[in-house]
Amino acid sequence: MTARVAADCFEIDWSRPWLAPLRERGEAIAAQAVHGGLLEALNAASDAGVCVAAGRVRFVDPTCQPAGEAYEAFVARTACVPTRNNLHDFFNALVWLAWPAWKRRLNELQAGQIALHGVAATRGAVRDALTLFDENVALLQAPQALIDALRARDWTTLFMTRRTLWADARVTLFGHALLEKLTRPRKAITAHVWVLPESADVFVPDLLTPERLAARPFLPLPVLGVPGWWAANEDCAFYADASVFRRP
Repeated sequence: MTARVAADCFEIDWSRPWLAPLRERGEAIAAQAVHGGLLEALNAASDAGVCVAAGRVRFVDPTCQPAGEAYEAFVARTACVPTRNNLHDFFNALVWLAWPAWKRRLNELQAGQIALHGVAATRGAVRDALTLFDENVALLQAPQALIDALRARDWTTLFMTRRTLWADARVTLFGHALLEKLTRPRKAITAHVWVLPESADVFVPDLLTPERLAARPFLPLPVLGVPGWWAANEDCAFYADASVFRRP
């Protein structure tokens, strides 16, 4: 039995638009954790069936991970995710529950890199990119005109001239550190965008390959600039802050 968490540990404004995909499950788990413990609440939610190669994923106390074994290798071997009573690990668990195929793919690639190269002082290009993806990625499906403007860091076109096109865009915050930071929203919080095909009906984790990851095809997106996500960005002056909306 894990320790219960204080009610104020997970003070999250679930009405934020970027939390919509996680709200129903996350709000319920956070409430249950206060009364019965976070691991118990997460594992009850996981009973619906979230699997990795080793079996159904379980959330466990970090002391279950043997000393000297890499976190990613431990998860791949046991299907157990070490989870602390904090917001960072809470959001990591929610992402596991919401998008298990993506998390499974990331874990498989991390464990594969460790098996090939071991654990060194530096992670290497692929593991660095995998970690960045896991911590700070936003998945983006959008009309090509928006993608082109984002690649060019043409913020005026992206957020003002082509603003109406955002109605046809889909932004999903996947990185759990990014979600944690946004519990205290700041204008400068920036996601690393991974562009997905606009026509895809579902996210396809097979698009994650070592070769593509090593090329680091991420694009920066100040997330509070997304139309409809922050009231202040209705004023075009919001985007005039060159310390956030930087030109290349």
